[in-house]
Amino acid sequence: MWNAIIICFLIFADFVLADEHDHKYEDGEEVVLWMNTVGPYHNQQETYKYFSLPFCKGPRQGISHYHETLGENILGVELAFSGLDIQFKKNVASNVYCRQPLTKKDHKLLVYAIKNHYWYQMYLDDLPIWAIVGEKNEKEYTVWTHRKIEIAYNGNRIVDVSVTTEKKTMVAEGTTLEMSYEVTWTESSVEFKDRYDKYLDASFFKHKIHWFSIFNSFMMVIFLVGLVAMILMRTLRKDYQRYSKDDDLDDIERDLGDEYGWKQIHGDVFRPSAHSLFFSTLIGTGCQLSCAALVIILLAVTEKLWTERGSILSTAIFVYAATSPINGYTGGALYSQLGGRRWIRQSLVGASLFPGVVCSTSFFINFIAISYHSAKAIPFTSMIAIASICLFIILPLTMVGAVFGRNVSGTPKPPCRINPVPRQIPEKKWFMEPSFIGCAGGILPFGSVFIEMYFIFTSFWAYKIYYVYGFMLLVYLILMAVTICITIVCIYFLLNSEDYRWQWTSFLSAASTGFYIYLYAIYYFVFKTKMYGLFQTVFYFANMFVFSLAFGIMCGTIGYLACRIFIYKIYATVKID
Repeated sequence: MWNAIIICFLIFADFVLADEHDHKYEDGEEVVLWMNTVGPYHNQQETYKYFSLPFCKGPRQGISHYHETLGENILGVELAFSGLDIQFKKNVASNVYCRQPLTKKDHKLLVYAIKNHYWYQMYLDDLPIWAIVGEKNEKEYTVWTHRKIEIAYNGNRIVDVSVTTEKKTMVAEGTTLEMSYEVTWTESSVEFKDRYDKYLDASFFKHKIHWFSIFNSFMMVIFLVGLVAMILMRTLRKDYQRYSKDDDLDDIERDLGDEYGWKQIHGDVFRPSAHSLFFSTLIGTGCQLSCAALVIILLAVTEKLWTERGSILSTAIFVYAATSPINGYTGGALYSQLGGRRWIRQSLVGASLFPGVVCSTSFFINFIAISYHSAKAIPFTSMIAIASICLFIILPLTMVGAVFGRNVSGTPKPPCRINPVPRQIPEKKWFMEPSFIGCAGGILPFGSVFIEMYFIFTSFWAYKIYYVYGFMLLVYLILMAVTICITIVCIYFLLNSEDYRWQWTSFLSAASTGFYIYLYAIYYFVFKTKMYGLFQTVFYFANMFVFSLAFGIMCGTIGYLACRIFIYKIYATVKID
Protein backbone atom coordinates (compact mmCIF):
# COMPACT_ATOMS: atom_id res chain seq x y z
CA MET A 1 0.00 0.00 0.00
CA TRP A 2 2.79 2.42 0.93
CA ASN A 3 4.59 1.59 -2.32
CA ALA A 4 1.53 2.64 -4.26
CA ILE A 5 1.25 5.90 -2.31
CA ILE A 6 4.93 6.71 -2.87
CA ILE A 7 4.68 6.01 -6.61
CA CYS A 8 1.53 8.16 -6.86
CA PHE A 9 3.39 10.98 -5.14
CA LEU A 10 6.37 10.69 -7.48
CA ILE A 11 4.15 10.74 -10.55
CA PHE A 12 2.25 13.72 -9.20
CA ALA A 13 5.55 15.46 -8.49
CA ASP A 14 6.63 14.78 -12.07
CA PHE A 15 3.36 16.24 -13.25
CA VAL A 16 3.58 19.42 -11.19
CA LEU A 17 7.30 20.20 -10.98
CA ALA A 18 8.21 20.57 -14.64
CA ASP A 19 11.02 23.18 -14.48
CA GLU A 20 14.69 23.04 -13.51
CA HIS A 21 14.24 26.45 -11.91
CA ASP A 22 11.83 29.38 -11.92
CA HIS A 23 13.34 30.93 -15.10
CA LYS A 24 14.46 34.02 -13.17
CA TYR A 25 18.09 35.19 -13.20
CA GLU A 26 20.25 37.73 -11.46
CA ASP A 27 22.79 39.73 -13.47
CA GLY A 28 25.86 37.59 -14.06
CA GLU A 29 24.16 34.36 -12.99
CA GLU A 30 25.11 31.26 -14.95
CA VAL A 31 22.81 30.22 -17.81
CA VAL A 32 23.21 26.59 -18.85
CA LEU A 33 23.29 25.54 -22.49
CA TRP A 34 22.30 21.88 -22.76
CA MET A 35 23.23 19.74 -25.76
CA ASN A 36 20.44 17.27 -26.45
CA THR A 37 20.52 14.86 -29.38
CA VAL A 38 21.73 14.64 -32.96
CA GLY A 39 20.23 12.73 -35.86
CA PRO A 40 19.08 12.77 -39.52
CA TYR A 41 16.66 15.53 -40.44
CA HIS A 42 14.20 13.23 -42.23
CA ASN A 43 14.13 10.67 -39.38
CA GLN A 44 13.03 12.72 -36.42
CA GLN A 45 12.82 9.72 -34.10
CA GLU A 46 16.27 8.36 -34.96
CA THR A 47 18.35 10.33 -32.48
CA TYR A 48 21.72 9.80 -30.82
CA LYS A 49 23.63 11.50 -28.04
CA TYR A 50 25.17 14.76 -29.17
CA PHE A 51 28.68 13.80 -28.11
CA SER A 52 28.49 10.55 -30.07
CA LEU A 53 29.88 12.72 -32.88
CA PRO A 54 33.46 14.04 -32.53
CA PHE A 55 32.46 17.30 -30.85
CA CYS A 56 34.29 18.54 -27.77
CA LYS A 57 32.99 20.21 -24.61
CA GLY A 58 33.76 23.65 -23.28
CA PRO A 59 36.10 24.33 -20.34
CA ARG A 60 33.38 24.73 -17.71
CA GLN A 61 32.99 21.93 -15.18
CA GLY A 62 30.27 19.42 -16.09
CA ILE A 63 26.78 19.55 -14.64
CA SER A 64 24.80 16.31 -14.53
CA HIS A 65 21.24 16.47 -15.79
CA TYR A 66 18.49 14.42 -14.21
CA HIS A 67 15.30 13.48 -16.02
CA GLU A 68 12.63 15.67 -14.51
CA THR A 69 9.63 13.68 -15.70
CA LEU A 70 8.97 10.11 -16.69
CA GLY A 71 7.76 11.34 -20.07
CA GLU A 72 11.05 13.14 -20.71
CA ASN A 73 12.93 9.96 -19.93
CA ILE A 74 10.79 7.79 -22.20
CA LEU A 75 11.04 10.27 -25.09
CA GLY A 76 14.81 9.91 -25.10
CA VAL A 77 15.81 13.39 -23.96
CA GLU A 78 19.57 13.15 -23.34
CA LEU A 79 20.75 16.54 -22.09
CA ALA A 80 24.51 16.97 -21.63
CA PHE A 81 26.25 20.12 -20.40
CA SER A 82 27.92 22.00 -23.25
CA GLY A 83 30.68 23.38 -21.04
CA LEU A 84 30.19 26.91 -22.43
CA ASP A 85 30.47 29.86 -20.06
CA ILE A 86 27.25 31.88 -20.46
CA GLN A 87 26.22 34.47 -17.87
CA PHE A 88 23.00 36.46 -17.75
CA LYS A 89 23.26 39.80 -19.64
CA LYS A 90 27.00 39.41 -20.25
CA ASN A 91 28.17 39.37 -23.84
CA VAL A 92 30.92 36.96 -24.81
CA ALA A 93 33.28 37.84 -27.64
CA SER A 94 34.15 35.22 -30.21
CA ASN A 95 36.66 32.76 -28.77
CA VAL A 96 37.82 29.20 -29.28
CA TYR A 97 36.68 26.94 -26.45
CA CYS A 98 38.18 23.61 -27.58
CA ARG A 99 40.13 21.89 -30.35
CA GLN A 100 39.23 18.45 -31.68
CA PRO A 101 41.65 16.52 -33.91
CA LEU A 102 39.90 14.18 -36.35
CA THR A 103 40.97 10.56 -36.45
CA LYS A 104 40.02 8.18 -39.25
CA LYS A 105 36.97 7.04 -37.26
CA ASP A 106 35.96 10.63 -36.51
CA HIS A 107 36.27 11.53 -40.17
CA LYS A 108 33.93 8.70 -41.19
CA LEU A 109 31.38 9.67 -38.53
CA LEU A 110 31.24 13.30 -39.65
CA VAL A 111 31.07 12.42 -43.35
CA TYR A 112 28.21 10.02 -42.67
CA ALA A 113 26.42 12.65 -40.57
CA ILE A 114 26.76 15.33 -43.24
CA LYS A 115 25.64 12.94 -46.00
CA ASN A 116 22.45 12.14 -44.06
CA HIS A 117 21.72 15.78 -43.19
CA TYR A 118 22.34 15.40 -39.45
CA TRP A 119 21.35 18.25 -37.20
CA TYR A 120 21.33 18.68 -33.46
CA GLN A 121 19.15 20.18 -30.78
CA MET A 122 20.10 22.32 -27.81
CA TYR A 123 18.18 23.80 -24.89
CA LEU A 124 18.75 27.09 -23.12
CA ASP A 125 16.33 27.95 -20.32
CA ASP A 126 14.01 25.23 -21.67
CA LEU A 127 13.89 26.94 -25.09
CA PRO A 128 14.87 24.59 -27.95
CA ILE A 129 17.48 25.57 -30.55
CA TRP A 130 18.46 23.66 -33.68
CA ALA A 131 21.53 23.76 -35.89
CA ILE A 132 22.88 21.76 -38.82
CA VAL A 133 26.11 19.76 -38.46
CA GLY A 134 27.59 20.66 -41.83
CA GLU A 135 27.04 20.59 -45.56
CA LYS A 136 28.38 18.92 -48.67
CA ASN A 137 29.94 20.98 -51.44
CA GLU A 138 30.89 19.67 -54.85
CA LYS A 139 33.89 17.61 -53.76
CA GLU A 140 34.27 18.12 -50.03
CA TYR A 141 32.44 17.97 -46.75
CA THR A 142 32.48 20.91 -44.38
CA VAL A 143 31.38 21.29 -40.77
CA TRP A 144 30.24 24.47 -39.01
CA THR A 145 32.60 25.19 -36.11
CA HIS A 146 31.38 28.57 -34.83
CA ARG A 147 28.11 29.23 -32.99
CA LYS A 148 26.75 32.73 -32.64
CA ILE A 149 24.19 32.62 -29.84
CA GLU A 150 21.76 35.54 -29.58
CA ILE A 151 19.68 35.75 -26.40
CA ALA A 152 16.85 38.19 -25.73
CA TYR A 153 15.69 39.05 -22.22
CA ASN A 154 12.82 40.95 -20.64
CA GLY A 155 13.59 42.02 -17.09
CA ASN A 156 15.12 39.06 -15.31
CA ARG A 157 13.80 36.41 -17.70
CA ILE A 158 14.93 34.97 -21.02
CA VAL A 159 12.29 35.32 -23.73
CA ASP A 160 14.10 34.29 -26.92
CA VAL A 161 17.22 32.48 -28.08
CA SER A 162 18.61 31.73 -31.53
CA VAL A 163 21.84 30.33 -32.91
CA THR A 164 23.66 30.99 -36.16
CA THR A 165 26.36 28.60 -37.37
CA GLU A 166 29.34 30.08 -39.17
CA LYS A 167 32.93 29.31 -40.22
CA LYS A 168 33.10 26.28 -42.47
CA THR A 169 35.92 23.84 -41.85
CA MET A 170 36.74 21.07 -44.28
CA VAL A 171 36.38 17.56 -42.87
CA ALA A 172 39.54 15.54 -43.48
CA GLU A 173 41.51 12.97 -41.55
CA GLY A 174 44.11 14.69 -39.37
CA THR A 175 42.33 18.06 -39.43
CA THR A 176 41.82 19.83 -36.11
CA LEU A 177 38.41 21.41 -35.55
CA GLU A 178 38.58 24.69 -33.64
CA MET A 179 35.18 25.03 -31.98
CA SER A 180 34.27 28.62 -31.07
CA TYR A 181 31.27 30.57 -29.86
CA GLU A 182 30.06 34.05 -29.01
CA VAL A 183 27.07 35.31 -27.04
CA THR A 184 25.07 38.48 -27.60
CA TRP A 185 22.38 39.74 -25.20
CA THR A 186 19.61 42.12 -26.30
CA GLU A 187 16.62 43.51 -24.46
CA SER A 188 13.18 42.57 -25.81
CA SER A 189 9.59 43.62 -25.25
CA VAL A 190 8.29 40.06 -25.67
CA GLU A 191 6.43 38.87 -22.58
CA PHE A 192 7.62 35.70 -20.86
CA LYS A 193 4.26 34.00 -21.38
CA ASP A 194 4.53 34.61 -25.13
CA ARG A 195 8.07 33.38 -25.64
CA TYR A 196 6.95 30.09 -27.25
CA ASP A 197 4.90 31.85 -29.92
CA LYS A 198 7.86 31.88 -32.33
CA TYR A 199 7.83 28.06 -32.39
CA LEU A 200 4.14 27.87 -33.29
CA ASP A 201 3.34 27.69 -36.98
CA ALA A 202 0.03 29.55 -37.04
CA SER A 203 0.01 29.69 -40.85
CA PHE A 204 0.02 25.87 -40.88
CA PHE A 205 -2.33 24.93 -38.04
CA LYS A 206 -4.78 27.81 -38.53
CA HIS A 207 -4.89 27.52 -42.29
CA LYS A 208 -8.25 27.92 -44.04
CA ILE A 209 -8.24 24.18 -44.78
CA HIS A 210 -8.18 23.47 -41.05
CA TRP A 211 -11.13 25.75 -40.42
CA PHE A 212 -12.95 24.34 -43.43
CA SER A 213 -12.45 20.76 -42.22
CA ILE A 214 -13.97 21.66 -38.84
CA PHE A 215 -16.92 23.33 -40.53
CA ASN A 216 -17.35 20.41 -42.92
CA SER A 217 -17.31 17.88 -40.08
CA PHE A 218 -19.77 19.99 -38.09
CA MET A 219 -22.17 20.11 -41.03
CA MET A 220 -21.79 16.34 -41.39
CA VAL A 221 -22.86 15.95 -37.77
CA ILE A 222 -25.92 18.13 -38.26
CA PHE A 223 -26.88 16.20 -41.39
CA LEU A 224 -26.39 12.80 -39.76
CA VAL A 225 -28.24 13.72 -36.59
CA GLY A 226 -31.13 15.04 -38.64
CA LEU A 227 -31.08 12.02 -40.91
CA VAL A 228 -31.01 9.58 -38.00
CA ALA A 229 -33.81 11.43 -36.22
CA MET A 230 -35.96 11.50 -39.35
CA ILE A 231 -35.40 7.86 -40.30
CA LEU A 232 -35.85 6.48 -36.83
CA MET A 233 -38.83 8.63 -35.92
CA ARG A 234 -40.71 7.82 -39.12
CA THR A 235 -39.72 4.15 -39.16
CA LEU A 236 -40.31 3.55 -35.48
CA ARG A 237 -43.66 5.33 -35.65
CA LYS A 238 -44.75 2.92 -38.39
CA ASP A 239 -43.41 -0.01 -36.39
CA TYR A 240 -45.25 1.10 -33.29
CA GLN A 241 -48.48 1.46 -35.24
CA ARG A 242 -48.08 -1.95 -36.90
CA TYR A 243 -47.22 -3.69 -33.64
CA SER A 244 -50.07 -1.95 -31.84
CA LYS A 245 -52.44 -3.42 -34.40
CA ASP A 246 -50.84 -6.81 -33.81
CA ASP A 247 -51.73 -6.55 -30.13
CA ASP A 248 -55.44 -6.44 -31.06
CA LEU A 249 -55.21 -9.68 -33.08
CA ASP A 250 -55.67 -13.13 -31.62
CA ASP A 251 -52.91 -15.71 -31.72
CA ILE A 252 -54.04 -17.36 -34.98
CA GLU A 253 -54.31 -14.05 -36.87
CA ARG A 254 -50.95 -12.95 -35.53
CA ASP A 255 -49.34 -16.20 -36.67
CA LEU A 256 -50.83 -15.83 -40.12
CA GLY A 257 -49.73 -12.20 -40.37
CA ASP A 258 -46.41 -10.77 -41.43
CA GLU A 259 -43.61 -11.53 -39.05
CA TYR A 260 -40.58 -9.39 -39.68
CA GLY A 261 -38.65 -6.57 -38.14
CA TRP A 262 -36.83 -5.91 -34.90
CA LYS A 263 -39.77 -6.88 -32.67
CA GLN A 264 -39.60 -10.48 -33.82
CA ILE A 265 -36.22 -11.03 -32.18
CA HIS A 266 -37.14 -9.61 -28.77
CA GLY A 267 -36.42 -12.99 -27.21
CA ASP A 268 -32.84 -13.10 -28.51
CA VAL A 269 -31.65 -9.51 -28.76
CA PHE A 270 -30.55 -9.45 -25.12
CA ARG A 271 -28.75 -12.77 -25.33
CA PRO A 272 -25.18 -12.48 -23.91
CA SER A 273 -22.52 -11.92 -26.51
CA ALA A 274 -19.91 -14.50 -27.40
CA HIS A 275 -16.55 -14.28 -25.60
CA SER A 276 -18.06 -12.15 -22.85
CA LEU A 277 -14.80 -11.79 -20.88
CA PHE A 278 -12.85 -10.35 -23.80
CA PHE A 279 -15.80 -8.23 -24.93
CA SER A 280 -16.36 -6.67 -21.50
CA THR A 281 -12.62 -6.04 -21.23
CA LEU A 282 -12.63 -4.14 -24.51
CA ILE A 283 -15.61 -2.05 -23.42
CA GLY A 284 -14.01 -1.23 -20.07
CA THR A 285 -10.73 -0.30 -21.75
CA GLY A 286 -12.58 1.84 -24.27
CA CYS A 287 -14.40 3.76 -21.53
CA GLN A 288 -11.10 4.42 -19.79
CA LEU A 289 -9.40 5.56 -23.00
CA SER A 290 -12.33 7.84 -23.89
CA CYS A 291 -12.34 9.54 -20.49
CA ALA A 292 -8.55 9.78 -20.36
CA ALA A 293 -8.40 11.30 -23.87
CA LEU A 294 -11.01 13.91 -22.96
CA VAL A 295 -9.22 14.87 -19.73
CA ILE A 296 -5.82 15.11 -21.46
CA ILE A 297 -7.22 17.34 -24.20
CA LEU A 298 -8.88 19.62 -21.65
CA LEU A 299 -5.65 19.86 -19.64
CA ALA A 300 -3.70 20.63 -22.82
CA VAL A 301 -6.17 23.41 -23.66
CA THR A 302 -5.97 25.03 -20.23
CA GLU A 303 -2.39 24.31 -19.10
CA LYS A 304 -0.31 24.62 -22.32
CA LEU A 305 1.38 21.28 -21.71
CA TRP A 306 3.23 21.48 -25.02
CA THR A 307 5.64 24.07 -23.58
CA GLU A 308 7.45 21.56 -21.33
CA ARG A 309 9.55 18.59 -22.41
CA GLY A 310 7.69 15.30 -21.95
CA SER A 311 4.78 16.89 -20.07
CA ILE A 312 2.14 15.57 -22.49
CA LEU A 313 3.36 11.99 -22.07
CA SER A 314 3.74 12.33 -18.29
CA THR A 315 0.21 13.72 -18.06
CA ALA A 316 -1.13 10.90 -20.25
CA ILE A 317 0.43 8.25 -17.99
CA PHE A 318 -0.90 9.95 -14.86
CA VAL A 319 -4.43 10.40 -16.24
CA TYR A 320 -4.60 6.86 -17.62
CA ALA A 321 -3.59 5.43 -14.24
CA ALA A 322 -6.06 7.68 -12.41
CA THR A 323 -8.97 6.63 -14.64
CA SER A 324 -8.41 2.90 -14.05
CA PRO A 325 -11.52 2.59 -11.79
CA ILE A 326 -13.63 3.52 -14.83
CA ASN A 327 -12.21 0.52 -16.65
CA GLY A 328 -12.89 -1.79 -13.73
CA TYR A 329 -16.40 -0.46 -13.09
CA THR A 330 -17.73 -0.63 -16.66
CA GLY A 331 -15.93 -3.85 -17.57
CA GLY A 332 -16.85 -5.59 -14.32
CA ALA A 333 -20.50 -4.50 -14.47
CA LEU A 334 -20.90 -5.58 -18.10
CA TYR A 335 -19.17 -8.91 -17.49
CA SER A 336 -21.53 -9.63 -14.60
CA GLN A 337 -24.56 -8.63 -16.71
CA LEU A 338 -23.41 -11.04 -19.41
CA GLY A 339 -23.39 -13.86 -16.90
CA GLY A 340 -19.67 -13.97 -16.21
CA ARG A 341 -18.46 -15.42 -12.94
CA ARG A 342 -14.66 -15.13 -13.13
CA TRP A 343 -14.54 -11.46 -12.24
CA ILE A 344 -10.97 -11.58 -10.88
CA ARG A 345 -9.69 -12.90 -14.21
CA GLN A 346 -11.70 -10.23 -16.01
CA SER A 347 -10.15 -7.53 -13.81
CA LEU A 348 -6.64 -8.81 -14.47
CA VAL A 349 -7.21 -8.91 -18.21
CA GLY A 350 -8.85 -5.48 -18.15
CA ALA A 351 -5.98 -3.91 -16.23
CA SER A 352 -3.30 -5.47 -18.43
CA LEU A 353 -4.83 -5.48 -21.93
CA PHE A 354 -3.88 -2.04 -23.23
CA PRO A 355 -0.79 -1.51 -21.02
CA GLY A 356 0.37 -4.96 -22.15
CA VAL A 357 0.07 -4.01 -25.82
CA VAL A 358 1.88 -0.71 -25.22
CA CYS A 359 4.67 -2.28 -23.18
CA SER A 360 5.24 -5.19 -25.56
CA THR A 361 5.37 -2.82 -28.53
CA SER A 362 7.74 -0.51 -26.67
CA PHE A 363 9.94 -3.46 -25.74
CA PHE A 364 10.19 -4.47 -29.39
CA ILE A 365 11.07 -0.91 -30.44
CA ASN A 366 13.51 -0.64 -27.56
CA PHE A 367 15.33 -3.76 -28.70
CA ILE A 368 15.95 -2.18 -32.11
CA ALA A 369 16.86 1.19 -30.54
CA ILE A 370 19.49 -0.47 -28.36
CA SER A 371 20.99 -2.23 -31.38
CA TYR A 372 21.23 1.18 -33.09
CA HIS A 373 22.68 2.80 -29.91
CA SER A 374 19.89 5.36 -30.22
CA ALA A 375 18.95 7.87 -27.55
CA LYS A 376 15.36 6.62 -27.98
CA ALA A 377 16.25 3.46 -26.05
CA ILE A 378 14.21 3.51 -22.83
CA PRO A 379 16.39 3.11 -19.71
CA PHE A 380 15.85 0.08 -17.51
CA THR A 381 14.84 2.29 -14.57
CA SER A 382 12.01 3.76 -16.64
CA MET A 383 10.79 0.26 -17.48
CA ILE A 384 10.75 -0.54 -13.77
CA ALA A 385 8.79 2.66 -13.10
CA ILE A 386 6.20 1.77 -15.75
CA ALA A 387 5.88 -1.78 -14.43
CA SER A 388 5.42 -0.41 -10.90
CA ILE A 389 2.66 1.90 -12.07
CA CYS A 390 0.86 -1.02 -13.73
CA LEU A 391 1.23 -3.33 -10.72
CA PHE A 392 0.70 -0.93 -7.81
CA ILE A 393 -1.70 1.67 -9.26
CA ILE A 394 -3.54 0.52 -12.38
CA LEU A 395 -4.23 -3.05 -11.24
CA PRO A 396 -5.54 -2.24 -7.72
CA LEU A 397 -7.69 0.65 -8.98
CA THR A 398 -9.13 -1.53 -11.74
CA MET A 399 -10.03 -4.29 -9.27
CA VAL A 400 -11.64 -1.77 -6.90
CA GLY A 401 -13.72 -0.45 -9.79
CA ALA A 402 -14.68 -4.01 -10.77
CA VAL A 403 -15.93 -4.76 -7.26
CA PHE A 404 -18.12 -1.67 -7.29
CA GLY A 405 -19.30 -2.36 -10.82
CA ARG A 406 -20.44 -5.94 -10.28
CA ASN A 407 -22.14 -5.09 -6.98
CA VAL A 408 -23.81 -1.83 -8.02
CA SER A 409 -24.65 -2.40 -11.70
CA GLY A 410 -23.92 -6.08 -12.25
CA THR A 411 -27.50 -7.34 -12.26
CA PRO A 412 -28.89 -7.75 -15.81
CA LYS A 413 -32.22 -5.98 -16.34
CA PRO A 414 -33.37 -6.70 -19.91
CA PRO A 415 -36.85 -5.44 -20.78
CA CYS A 416 -37.64 -8.76 -22.51
CA ARG A 417 -37.29 -12.40 -21.57
CA ILE A 418 -34.53 -14.36 -23.30
CA ASN A 419 -35.63 -17.47 -25.18
CA PRO A 420 -33.94 -20.69 -24.07
CA VAL A 421 -33.29 -21.73 -27.68
CA PRO A 422 -31.61 -19.22 -30.02
CA ARG A 423 -33.68 -18.11 -32.98
CA GLN A 424 -32.48 -19.03 -36.45
CA ILE A 425 -31.14 -16.02 -38.32
CA PRO A 426 -32.77 -15.67 -41.78
CA GLU A 427 -30.78 -15.13 -44.94
CA LYS A 428 -30.33 -11.54 -46.04
CA LYS A 429 -28.52 -9.45 -48.62
CA TRP A 430 -24.73 -9.25 -48.44
CA PHE A 431 -24.67 -5.60 -47.39
CA MET A 432 -26.73 -6.42 -44.31
CA GLU A 433 -24.27 -9.01 -43.04
CA PRO A 434 -22.46 -8.14 -39.79
CA SER A 435 -19.10 -8.57 -41.51
CA PHE A 436 -19.89 -5.88 -44.07
CA ILE A 437 -21.41 -3.54 -41.48
CA GLY A 438 -18.35 -4.05 -39.28
CA CYS A 439 -16.04 -2.98 -42.12
CA ALA A 440 -18.09 -0.11 -43.56
CA GLY A 441 -19.26 1.49 -40.33
CA GLY A 442 -15.99 3.35 -39.74
CA ILE A 443 -15.81 5.16 -43.07
CA LEU A 444 -17.81 8.24 -42.10
CA PRO A 445 -16.25 8.62 -38.62
CA PHE A 446 -12.84 8.45 -40.27
CA GLY A 447 -13.99 11.03 -42.83
CA SER A 448 -14.83 13.42 -40.00
CA VAL A 449 -11.30 13.30 -38.54
CA PHE A 450 -8.84 12.51 -41.31
CA ILE A 451 -7.94 16.19 -41.93
CA GLU A 452 -7.12 16.56 -38.25
CA MET A 453 -5.10 13.35 -38.47
CA TYR A 454 -2.89 15.06 -41.05
CA PHE A 455 -2.09 17.91 -38.65
CA ILE A 456 -1.50 15.51 -35.74
CA PHE A 457 0.77 13.26 -37.80
CA THR A 458 2.71 16.26 -39.10
CA SER A 459 3.27 17.59 -35.61
CA PHE A 460 4.50 14.24 -34.34
CA TRP A 461 6.49 12.98 -37.31
CA ALA A 462 7.75 16.33 -38.57
CA TYR A 463 9.12 19.43 -36.87
CA LYS A 464 5.89 21.08 -35.78
CA ILE A 465 4.55 21.77 -32.30
CA TYR A 466 0.85 20.88 -32.05
CA TYR A 467 -0.84 23.50 -29.92
CA VAL A 468 -4.39 23.90 -31.30
CA TYR A 469 -5.99 21.58 -28.77
CA GLY A 470 -9.22 23.55 -29.03
CA PHE A 471 -9.51 22.19 -32.57
CA MET A 472 -8.77 18.72 -31.26
CA LEU A 473 -11.52 19.01 -28.66
CA LEU A 474 -14.08 19.99 -31.32
CA VAL A 475 -12.98 17.14 -33.57
CA TYR A 476 -13.20 14.72 -30.65
CA LEU A 477 -16.79 15.73 -29.93
CA ILE A 478 -17.68 15.61 -33.62
CA LEU A 479 -16.16 12.14 -33.90
CA MET A 480 -18.25 10.91 -30.98
CA ALA A 481 -21.45 12.33 -32.50
CA VAL A 482 -20.79 10.85 -35.94
CA THR A 483 -19.85 7.47 -34.45
CA ILE A 484 -23.04 7.35 -32.38
CA CYS A 485 -25.30 8.25 -35.30
CA ILE A 486 -23.73 5.89 -37.82
CA THR A 487 -23.59 2.93 -35.44
CA ILE A 488 -27.23 3.34 -34.38
CA VAL A 489 -28.39 3.41 -38.00
CA CYS A 490 -26.30 0.34 -38.89
CA ILE A 491 -27.57 -1.66 -35.92
CA TYR A 492 -31.17 -0.66 -36.53
CA PHE A 493 -31.05 -2.07 -40.04
CA LEU A 494 -29.31 -5.18 -38.71
CA LEU A 495 -32.10 -5.74 -36.17
CA ASN A 496 -34.73 -5.06 -38.80
CA SER A 497 -33.27 -7.92 -40.83
CA GLU A 498 -33.95 -10.11 -37.75
CA ASP A 499 -30.28 -10.52 -36.86
CA TYR A 500 -29.74 -10.18 -33.12
CA ARG A 501 -25.91 -10.28 -33.18
CA TRP A 502 -25.64 -6.59 -32.43
CA GLN A 503 -23.07 -6.46 -29.59
CA TRP A 504 -19.93 -7.36 -31.51
CA THR A 505 -21.30 -5.80 -34.69
CA SER A 506 -21.84 -2.41 -33.04
CA PHE A 507 -18.37 -2.51 -31.52
CA LEU A 508 -16.56 -3.59 -34.69
CA SER A 509 -18.56 -1.20 -36.87
CA ALA A 510 -17.28 1.80 -34.96
CA ALA A 511 -13.88 0.27 -34.17
CA SER A 512 -13.12 -0.09 -37.89
CA THR A 513 -12.34 3.66 -37.76
CA GLY A 514 -8.99 2.67 -36.26
CA PHE A 515 -8.33 0.39 -39.24
CA TYR A 516 -8.89 3.25 -41.68
CA ILE A 517 -6.60 5.48 -39.62
CA TYR A 518 -3.86 2.88 -39.92
CA LEU A 519 -4.39 2.75 -43.69
CA TYR A 520 -4.06 6.53 -43.73
CA ALA A 521 -0.85 6.20 -41.68
CA ILE A 522 0.57 3.95 -44.41
CA TYR A 523 -0.39 6.52 -47.05
CA TYR A 524 1.17 9.30 -44.97
CA PHE A 525 4.43 7.38 -44.57
CA VAL A 526 4.74 6.65 -48.29
CA PHE A 527 3.68 9.98 -49.76
CA LYS A 528 4.15 12.64 -47.04
CA THR A 529 7.46 11.75 -45.41
CA LYS A 530 11.01 11.02 -46.43
CA MET A 531 11.71 8.55 -43.65
CA TYR A 532 14.08 5.68 -44.30
CA GLY A 533 15.88 2.91 -42.46
CA LEU A 534 14.73 -0.06 -40.37
CA PHE A 535 14.68 1.76 -37.04
CA GLN A 536 12.57 4.71 -38.19
CA THR A 537 10.18 2.46 -40.17
CA VAL A 538 9.61 0.11 -37.24
CA PHE A 539 9.24 3.03 -34.85
CA TYR A 540 6.65 4.66 -37.10
CA PHE A 541 4.45 1.66 -37.84
CA ALA A 542 4.62 0.24 -34.31
CA ASN A 543 3.51 3.53 -32.77
CA MET A 544 0.83 3.99 -35.40
CA PHE A 545 -0.45 0.49 -34.60
CA VAL A 546 -0.83 1.36 -30.91
CA PHE A 547 -2.47 4.70 -31.77
CA SER A 548 -4.90 3.12 -34.25
CA LEU A 549 -5.73 0.31 -31.83
CA ALA A 550 -6.51 2.75 -29.02
CA PHE A 551 -8.56 4.88 -31.42
CA GLY A 552 -10.51 1.84 -32.60
CA ILE A 553 -11.24 0.56 -29.08
CA MET A 554 -12.39 4.03 -28.05
CA CYS A 555 -14.74 4.45 -31.02
CA GLY A 556 -16.01 0.86 -30.74
CA THR A 557 -16.93 1.42 -27.10
CA ILE A 558 -18.81 4.64 -27.88
CA GLY A 559 -20.70 2.88 -30.68
CA TYR A 560 -21.63 -0.09 -28.49
CA LEU A 561 -22.82 2.02 -25.56
CA ALA A 562 -24.94 4.21 -27.85
CA CYS A 563 -26.56 1.15 -29.45
CA ARG A 564 -27.13 -0.44 -26.05
CA ILE A 565 -29.04 2.61 -24.84
CA PHE A 566 -30.99 2.78 -28.12
CA ILE A 567 -31.96 -0.92 -28.06
CA TYR A 568 -32.99 -0.89 -24.41
CA LYS A 569 -35.08 2.18 -25.12
CA ILE A 570 -37.04 0.86 -28.10
CA TYR A 571 -37.73 -2.57 -26.57
CA ALA A 572 -38.78 -1.02 -23.27
CA THR A 573 -41.19 1.35 -25.05
CA VAL A 574 -43.06 -1.20 -27.16
CA LYS A 575 -45.34 -3.59 -25.32
CA ILE A 576 -44.22 -7.15 -26.04
CA ASP A 577 -46.23 -10.18 -24.97
